Amino acid sequence: MKKSVIAAGVIVALGVVWTGGAWYTGKQLETHMTEMLAKANAQIKRSSPAAGLELVHQNYHRGVFSSQLDLVVKPVDGAKQSWLKPGQTIVMKENVDHGPFPLAALKSFNLMPMMASVKTVLVNNAVTKPLFDLANGQSFVETDTRISYNGDTRSLIALKPLNREAGQEKLSLSGGEFTLDADRDGTAFSLSGSLPSALIETVNENGTRVKLTLNGLTTDGASKRASFDEYVGNQKISLDKMAISMEGVDLGQLEGLTVEGRADLADDGKTVNSQINYTLNSLKLKNQDMGSGKLTLKVGNIDGAIWHEFNQTYNAKAQAVLQQADIVNNPEEYQQMAADALLTSLPILLKAEPVITVAPLSWKNSKGEATFNLSLFLKDPAKNTQPPQTLAGQVDTVVKNLDTKLVIPMDMATEFMTRSASLEGYKPEDAAKLAAQQVKGLSAMGQMFHLTTEENNSITSSLQYTAGQVTLNGQKMPLEEFVGMFGGMLNLQAPDAPEE
Repeated sequence: MKKSVIAAGVIVALGVVWTGGAWYTGKQLETHMTEMLAKANAQIKRSSPAAGLELVHQNYHRGVFSSQLDLVVKPVDGAKQSWLKPGQTIVMKENVDHGPFPLAALKSFNLMPMMASVKTVLVNNAVTKPLFDLANGQSFVETDTRISYNGDTRSLIALKPLNREAGQEKLSLSGGEFTLDADRDGTAFSLSGSLPSALIETVNENGTRVKLTLNGLTTDGASKRASFDEYVGNQKISLDKMAISMEGVDLGQLEGLTVEGRADLADDGKTVNSQINYTLNSLKLKNQDMGSGKLTLKVGNIDGAIWHEFNQTYNAKAQAVLQQADIVNNPEEYQQMAADALLTSLPILLKAEPVITVAPLSWKNSKGEATFNLSLFLKDPAKNTQPPQTLAGQVDTVVKNLDTKLVIPMDMATEFMTRSASLEGYKPEDAAKLAAQQVKGLSAMGQMFHLTTEENNSITSSLQYTAGQVTLNGQKMPLEEFVGMFGGMLNLQAPDAPEE
């Protein structure tokens, strides 16, 4: 038998197997699609209960090697409120290449067997038209998703460049690429990617031309869902540079901005310890080097169930604020409503008696580094069965222990104030003299009120509180005496004693 005949027979056999496998996995995908939509809708309801949205599929057509369908985001039937108006939809066209060797994957030389490869493209309709206008009539985002046989997915998300000019306004985005990995149950995912550059030019209410540029925006992180139905993990966002100018004059520039957050489970699997780090390598205002800063904030000892209750309550209130507030025309009202939503939800966290730590908040320049450290142990006020009779009693229902420390090198403060005076138009010599006077005056005032001391050419202050007793710079006193030091400066009064 000729080798060519054998080769042809093998090719035909492989073709039959591939065709059968493609048909089988295409049918399997149809079953998994219903399951994935159900899980997606459960996640939408859990994370954004006030969104009033659901995901459905329409126009499903299954072929041997590929299938097509539309994924539609629409208002939930009967929802009292929704981010979309009745009749509005967001539609994504899905082209599904069946496994075990999807054609789309083969084109990119990916020879690993998989259930399917899915290409997602946004559809231009009344809701999404503004985005298409920015992208010159094209879908500004395209996604290629690979679905493995165990149901895990990897999505490569491509943001197309956006360029739009209207009168004196301009928006330009370089485009970007992101990778999203998720397990089949939605219990673990990771996201990484970058947006190289962005530019926004506009004219403010005074007719002044303003330009904002961003460079090197990146993100990287991973999360998993814990037993109390909240996600823990880590996420890091970095920005290489951001600059703002007005009428061609540089106003400010920051470099090396990093925000890194993490939430870890304790050994018991029920307690969450979270931390967020802010780092800024350089801040310049009108070409004046103002220095660099960092902040590390930790919140520990949060019971997972309480954390879940807080998130659910706050998310519901925040979603309501988004529905009610006019963010564009009345941003102050929106900010106030958002702050109220947070403040009214915070008492829930006190049930966990959290520990809050700032270690440190610092600002550094060429002459030194100022630091502030704080440790605060909180109580659950609901555990207090007796109404407080004094100011100290009121504080003790919430605060278990407080410890703070502030150190400001005077040379560092003088350098900072010199730079600030230069921004106001003072000549270098005058700015230096004014800064020296201001720092000396600040130190003298702090010592006069016994709030600070001067040690090793630094302004320092320490404050501790526990069980109604304050220790200020080593001097112990009752809380009432500490408050009395400020007279009318602090509008704090002990509650009236109850009538007998």
